[in-house]
Amino acid sequence: MLPTVREVLRMEPVARALPEVLTGRERLDAPVRWVHVAETAEAARLGSGGELLLATGVGWPSDDASLRRLGRVLIEADVAGLVLELGPPMPVPPPALVDEFRTAGRPFAVLHREARFVAITEAVHSRIIAEQMGALRARDDIHALFTDLSLRGSPADFIVDQAARVLGCPVVLEDTNHRVIAAGGVDTGSRTGQGAELADWEQRSRAEHRSRTGGWTIVPVEARGMRWGHLIALPGEPHPAGRSNVLEQAAVALALSRLTDRDDDEWTRRSHDALLAALLGRRFAGEGGVTARFEAAGFPLSGRTVAGAAVRMRSGTLPVSAAPRAVEAARAAGVDAVAGRHPEHAGTLVVAVSPRPGRTLGDAVFAAIAEAAASARTDDPAAVVAVGSDARGIAGLLSSLEEAVALATGSSAGRPEGRLGRTVAVQRVSHRPLLRLVNALGGDPRMLEHTEQMLRPLIEHDLATGGDLVEVLRAYLSHPGNRTRAAAASHLSRSVFYQRIALIEELLGMDLDDGETVAALHAAVLARGPAR
Repeated sequence: MLPTVREVLRMEPVARALPEVLTGRERLDAPVRWVHVAETAEAARLGSGGELLLATGVGWPSDDASLRRLGRVLIEADVAGLVLELGPPMPVPPPALVDEFRTAGRPFAVLHREARFVAITEAVHSRIIAEQMGALRARDDIHALFTDLSLRGSPADFIVDQAARVLGCPVVLEDTNHRVIAAGGVDTGSRTGQGAELADWEQRSRAEHRSRTGGWTIVPVEARGMRWGHLIALPGEPHPAGRSNVLEQAAVALALSRLTDRDDDEWTRRSHDALLAALLGRRFAGEGGVTARFEAAGFPLSGRTVAGAAVRMRSGTLPVSAAPRAVEAARAAGVDAVAGRHPEHAGTLVVAVSPRPGRTLGDAVFAAIAEAAASARTDDPAAVVAVGSDARGIAGLLSSLEEAVALATGSSAGRPEGRLGRTVAVQRVSHRPLLRLVNALGGDPRMLEHTEQMLRPLIEHDLATGGDLVEVLRAYLSHPGNRTRAAAASHLSRSVFYQRIALIEELLGMDLDDGETVAALHAAVLARGPAR
């Protein structure tokens, strides 16, 4: 944050003397570390670089050869520039000295009026000291910020967001394989945001780590001799505390957070949870940004067939390690995957899959994913995996995931059809044409109106009495013609179940033995979604 030569020439004590730049205009933005009065070559060569020298020429030699040597001494001393006050000792700038500065591309300026060198040095040095004090205060603020985040146990994505806010530029946390774990300040939420910062991330990151020519600021995230990844700030404006210092403080907070994680998969698990929650919650305005975020996390979409799956235990809940186990099993089968907890159905694991070239999405792949997810459960590892339609692009993936979740969380989930082995049942939405149709219609107002018209009496009854008529109807429709199984799915005795069915028919004024009525009600129940 040092002043530049250009800024010094614009300061009032200098501007009064009518400065004129003779050479080195392209380097006027060079920083000025200090201002020094140097009337002789001996004084000039004692500098340590970055000084802006002030002179009247009173002690300079008069012959061209000596002036050229003086110019070379000043340039070798790496001065930021030279300012000569024209007057009796030196009424015109010496051409030999000007030529040396022009050849080196260094700023050489002359003052056409008398200047107070003391006022100039005082103004510049006050500015430099003020900037240094500001930098110290900024560093203290940054240290306090990230120390507080560490003490509060803030998650990695929030720490990265804070680093991006402080620097005012995109900041990315990547693992050692150059997959994006978290990204802050990336424009993926606006309609124009296409995720350009994350496009082709792995390729660009590897190239930048090798060359360090793209203006990225990169610091490692490590502790106890172990490196977990890198924190990267893309090009942006300088910061009073220093961009590297801000990232280093954030990296320390991330390392402390990593040390307190329950296992080595914590970062990836949280990253996948956030990705899938944003997609399923439709928290994005443009497809380009969320596509780039998925691909940067190691989930290719371009040119690939993708699908969504949902895994549920037949009893109990999935273990915490279900997601990383599912991803590992998918990769072993030649399929890239992102897995995480459903944001609304805690017992459901959602998995997005993208098969590599030459691979297919057969039932065996999904069975392996479900078995791996449930493998930590030793008491009852039986699981159901529901599979959505094959699709293309992020919009297709979203639709496929929603189909899978609707199938997995419906009361018919867990039917024996599609069982592979003892523990896993694979169900596909392609075998449920009505569910696929309802999901394809999505939030069509006509479907919503149909649902409301068909189910309003039951919904209002349940709200008024705390009843379960909608869910009893769901069980009935999921097991057509088999009231015994429907009663079991409702966890009711047969007699109580029959009483509920009679009440449903009375409230709706419909006959549940009529095929068209059953079809219309089934569509309405599917459109309403899983049990609430």
